[in-house]
Amino acid sequence: MPLERLHTLIDRIPEAEISAALRFLEYLASTPAFRTATLALPDDEPVTQGDAEAIARARRDIESGSVVSHDEIVREFGG
Repeated sequence: MPLERLHTLIDRIPEAEISAALRFLEYLASTPAFRTATLALPDDEPVTQGDAEAIARARRDIESGSVVSHDEIVREFGG
C-alpha cells in the first residue's frame, strides 16, 4: 500500500532532515493557488496614502471587534 510505504519512509528520515521533509510534505498537501502564491515575486508597489488609511481602518475594525471572520460567515451561511 502506498500510504504504508510513505509511513515507513517517514520513519526512516534522519532527525536532521525532519524539518525539510515536513516543509516538502506541507508543500505537496497545499492547494495549487497556495503554491503559486508562495512562488510569486514580492509586491514592490509603494503603499499609497489611501492604502495606509485603509489598512489603519481595517486594524481599528479588528481591534474593536467589528469584523466577522470567514469561519463565522461559513457557519452562518454554509459553504
